[in-house]
Amino acid sequence: MRAMADPGTDPRLRAAPSSTDRGSGAASAEAVRPLRIHADRATGTLAIVWADGHGTTYDAETLRRLCPCAYCRGEAGLPGWLDSDPSLSPVQLQLVDVSLVGQYALKPTWGDGHDTGFYTFALLREACPCEICVRRRGAA
Repeated sequence: MRAMADPGTDPRLRAAPSSTDRGSGAASAEAVRPLRIHADRATGTLAIVWADGHGTTYDAETLRRLCPCAYCRGEAGLPGWLDSDPSLSPVQLQLVDVSLVGQYALKPTWGDGHDTGFYTFALLREACPCEICVRRRGAA
């Protein structure tokens, strides 16, 4: 797995989409623009520093359970695999790689080969597991 560059060295991170600023209660464009992204295979973590200065670290299980793909979340009114709250094996939680998708998302590859989830920056920021963000979501 490779560490991801900051915007000064990776032009794909210089201008994140601003259409995610949806008004009251929603994250601002600065809040969903990453400045630095670092995926650490050894620890199974993904760390993001956002343009507004906030830092987020996701552990592998949190990240895997966020998978937004049709298989995990369901489609056409049918439940997805994650809706059954499965126990995840160590292989399913092994973060093998993370790559950028355009200027709006990340695509993790997991030890079991699963790699169809595009995690938008807006999704990742909204699901920030830090105490401050959890409290903010609880109050909303």
